[in-house]
Amino acid sequence: MGQVLTTINMKGGVGKTTLTVNLGTCLARDYNQRVLIVDLDSQISGTLSLISPHDFSRIRKGRRTLNYLIDKIIRPYIQRKYFTEDMILKNVCNLEGLDLLPGDIELYDEYIFAETLYKKGIAEESKFSEVWGYFEESLIKKILMPVVDKYDFILLDCAPGYNLLTRSGIVASNYYLLPARPEPLSLVGIQLLERRIEKLKKKYNPPLNVDLLGISFILSGGLFSSRYYNQVMQRIEEDFESKKIFNTRIPMDVNIAKAVDSFTPAVLQTPNSAGSKAFKKLTQEFVEKLNVHI
Repeated sequence: MGQVLTTINMKGGVGKTTLTVNLGTCLARDYNQRVLIVDLDSQISGTLSLISPHDFSRIRKGRRTLNYLIDKIIRPYIQRKYFTEDMILKNVCNLEGLDLLPGDIELYDEYIFAETLYKKGIAEESKFSEVWGYFEESLIKKILMPVVDKYDFILLDCAPGYNLLTRSGIVASNYYLLPARPEPLSLVGIQLLERRIEKLKKKYNPPLNVDLLGISFILSGGLFSSRYYNQVMQRIEEDFESKKIFNTRIPMDVNIAKAVDSFTPAVLQTPNSAGSKAFKKLTQEFVEKLNVHI
């Protein structure tokens, strides 16, 4: 069974996608791991970090995105011909072992979802919370179940915030990763998310067995002085055990931003840049935290 990890933060722009695609790429390239990246964000940043908009448009026209699989679970009474494995793009960026389950700009139709919740509640005489809980618990699990044993790692790139897909991703995961910037708002996002995840874990009986693997800092530049940075970092270290914080910091590196324009992770596009070397080091730390022998 592969390890499933969710990359999350309440705040946007903290490097969730950057961390997910570069970590996944390093695991496939440097450790020969079978890695699946799943894009759960309707901004499709994870998808466009690995394939071009032209390729995405072609795939979407053929209905080969995550949206198809979500709709398949929400409306099981409609006959379907595709399964999870049919949606997966193999060896993206010409890298063996790195696969992608593309996201969609419309991950699910909110009207159809609300209508399904209502109909299911009426038909089964269930409370709304029970029906909602069913989707929360099963949506991502059902999508991953047919392929989870084909991968060493499945990395879920989530949207900012705490929507249904994010919660369902957490429920399906063994661990979660928290990318962050040394800024007060990012710190607030971490604190809010930790409280919500603890509440989510206790909601189930037995409680969910999903743990924080670590907080990864992608450094900010400009207005943030080293003294200011140290103050924020001190607050983080007061709230979390040292083993829950990655020692490797990802530096400000224009090459990481430029890599997005080439639809290729920075660690492949500019492997000798400071940011790419940091991601390689962070991946080594990631493997050590999991205590896996690969």
